[in-house]
Amino acid sequence: MSRSVLVTGGNRGIGLAIARSLADAGDKVAITYRSGEPPKELSDRGVLAVKCDITDQEQVEQAYKEVEDVHGRVEVVVANAAINRDQLLLRMTEEDFTAVLETNLTGTFRVVKRASRGMLRARNGRIVLISSVVGLSGSAGQVNYAAAKSGLVGFARSVARELASRNITCNVVAPGFVDTDMTRALGEERRAEIVGQVPLGRYAQPEEVAAVVRFLASEDAAYITGAVIPVDGGLGMGH
Repeated sequence: MSRSVLVTGGNRGIGLAIARSLADAGDKVAITYRSGEPPKELSDRGVLAVKCDITDQEQVEQAYKEVEDVHGRVEVVVANAAINRDQLLLRMTEEDFTAVLETNLTGTFRVVKRASRGMLRARNGRIVLISSVVGLSGSAGQVNYAAAKSGLVGFARSVARELASRNITCNVVAPGFVDTDMTRALGEERRAEIVGQVPLGRYAQPEEVAAVVRFLASEDAAYITGAVIPVDGGLGMGH
């Protein structure tokens, strides 16, 4: 069955892998992106790209209208868009703290709230939020990012309780360190230090995160809601 799917921040990294995976499964996929241009491969796959800054409510509303005009009501939403502004607590500005929460947590609220309207009417839907192992275990220099990613867990579990009676599930995927442009920018010494902490001894591939999202969005996961699924090579076990 071809469903209307929206992936925020789907133009690179984990979001891009998710968009590819769901499009390859036969879904009608749309992505949002804030800057730059999405890869041509997405249009070749039939993926609709909509420019949208999720910190702006009007842009979120307009993005949904564009997606609905082409693909119909959004049946699956994957809230992946996020930013980071890492700094030690005493050096972190209030603007750096609030900017990360505004995108990673409040932006997710806007996206999910808008999607839930149509899902409630249809009495069906899938919501998947992309958190992080950092939101479960913490990380020095990332109090803003960790606070936002941790907040997604409480947000998801509250949404799961509110919407479960309408056959709408809401789950969280918590990746560890993933081989993306962001982690490749780290120095070799830092990359080796990170891998040394991971029981499986390697970075995740974006496709491994996408596979879990694809499962949670499927009918096979119809009885899973309010769950936090780690894809972290064992890094955060016990949290």
